[in-house]
Amino acid sequence: MDAETRQPTRSRENTRTRLLDAAHEVFAEVGLDAASVEAVCERAGFTRGAFYSNFASKDELFLALVERSSTEQLDRVADRVRALDRTAVPDPASLVPQIVGVSMAGLEPRLVCELRAQALRDDRMAAAYLQLQDGIVARVQSIVDEIRTVYELRFRIPIPEVARLMVDLAETTCERAAIEGRVEPETSGLLHERIGLLATALLAD
Repeated sequence: MDAETRQPTRSRENTRTRLLDAAHEVFAEVGLDAASVEAVCERAGFTRGAFYSNFASKDELFLALVERSSTEQLDRVADRVRALDRTAVPDPASLVPQIVGVSMAGLEPRLVCELRAQALRDDRMAAAYLQLQDGIVARVQSIVDEIRTVYELRFRIPIPEVARLMVDLAETTCERAAIEGRVEPETSGLLHERIGLLATALLAD
């Protein structure tokens, strides 16, 4: 790829990143329904033309934001798993910090709830949401499978179901914690505890 080709590509990537960053702020402040394309463009310092050259709609922007947040978080988890001490005695409680946060996190729980509400009302959003969540479960499955391999663990149910249960538990735990007004350290502690209990229950003797 020559310099002339790389420059427009980098510029487009930078524009997309700034729009996603601005969207995260605007969505967090006013929610998905109240947020407008104009507000996101103003926050990012771009015109509507720049927006629509990167995203077809506000919904597509929001899905891209959720996907980016989830991917970044799962990448961090995968890095920690790769750094696990392979000589240590496996202990579900000590492994929890390596696999927590496996939901569509990185976004405020109420925004994820709004995404689900949109999916219930719109078939296209439903298909995109399900595809996104399936991708997250697949990533979690690979992480859990690597932990299983490292420590030679056996689960009572298939690994894909372990991953699905962890994602579901993480999402509902974070959402309820938000409704209850819990702060971040408290939410993380609760998430560690609940996924630890789940992992212990699912591990075969």
